[in-house]
Amino acid sequence: MDISSLALFAGVYFLAVASPGPAIAALVARSLSSGFRRSLPFLAGIVAGDLVWFTLTALGLSVLMQSFHGVFVAIKYAGCAYLVFLAYKAWTAPAEVPKPSPAARGEGLRLFLGGIALTLGNPKVMVFFLSILPLVIDLNAMSTLAFVEVAALIAPIITGTLMAYAYAADRARRLVASPRAMRWINRTTGGVMAGAAAAIATRS
Repeated sequence: MDISSLALFAGVYFLAVASPGPAIAALVARSLSSGFRRSLPFLAGIVAGDLVWFTLTALGLSVLMQSFHGVFVAIKYAGCAYLVFLAYKAWTAPAEVPKPSPAARGEGLRLFLGGIALTLGNPKVMVFFLSILPLVIDLNAMSTLAFVEVAALIAPIITGTLMAYAYAADRARRLVASPRAMRWINRTTGGVMAGAAAAIATRS
C-alpha cells in the first residue's frame, strides 16, 4: 500500500478508536476502580479483538460471519454479562483507595477474554470493519504485505489511544483519597460498566 493510503487509514482508524464508546467506557471504569496496571489485560483483549475483526474482514469472511450470526450474538452477550459482573464488583467495592496487590489467580486471562468478547460483540467495531474499512482500503487488492502493514498500524494506534485513556483515569483516581470520593467513583464506575453492557446488548 502507498503512504497516502496508509495515512488515510491511520487517520480514520484513530478517530474511530478515540471516539468514546462502550469499550473505552468499560476500560476507563476498570482503570478507575483497579488502577492502570490491573486494566492492561482488559486493554490487551480489546486490541486483540480489533485485530480479529480486521483479519476476518481482510480474509473476506463477511458472508461467513453473517451466516454464523448466532455465534457473534452469543459472544456479544457473553461480553455484556462480564461487564455486568465487573459493574457489580465495582459498585460493591470498599470505599477506599485500592492498595497495590498481586492480581488474583486467573484474573489477567479473564480480563483479556472479557476484552475480546466485548470487542467482538461491539456494534461500533463491527460497523467500522465491515462498512467503513472497505471504503478506505481496497480489500479485494489486499496482499499479504498490505495486511501486515495495516495490522502494524492498528496495534500501536489502538494500544496507544487506550493506554492514554486508562492512564488518565488512573491519575484521576489517585487524586482522591476520601471514602466518600471513592464511594462515588465506585458507584460511577459500576454504573458506566452497566451502561456499556446495556448499550451493546440493545444494539443490533
